Amino acid sequence: MISFLPKQTRDTFFLQSFGFLKIPLLFACRPSVLELSDEKAIVRIRLNRRTQNHLKSMYFGTLAIGADCAGGIIAAKLIEDAGAKVSLVFKDFHAEFLKRPEGDVHFTCTEGRAIAELVKKTLGSDERQSLPVHVVATVPSKLGEEPVAKFTLTLSLKKRG
Repeated sequence: MISFLPKQTRDTFFLQSFGFLKIPLLFACRPSVLELSDEKAIVRIRLNRRTQNHLKSMYFGTLAIGADCAGGIIAAKLIEDAGAKVSLVFKDFHAEFLKRPEGDVHFTCTEGRAIAELVKKTLGSDERQSLPVHVVATVPSKLGEEPVAKFTLTLSLKKRG
């Protein structure tokens, strides 16, 4: 990877490259990584013409993409760092929409340690492993830390080959 770039830029490049190569709809939303650590991931999607609905708030499909990114990027990076072949999918999705997101949305997942344990468990087993992962969406520019949506996605991992 391009090691001279700041970590935040490298993490965003990783996410957008994955979107470009594997999930074009994710790439179209242009998510950026604001923070990625062992414990937490924060992904931002800007509100713009591509990501908004007819009411000038973020389209619920875009919100789902943001939750997917924040809930999956920790596992994706751990899997890549391990050099392992693991299939990563979400097997279910629950959303609770609380307020209209009328600005750039930050998606936060604080379950990095549990996700790391799941990846470790997956690498040591031939069975599919699952974990419910929680993601909170906020619009800091308008509402501070007040959630506009809450998501629960079941992360499902299985070692391949």
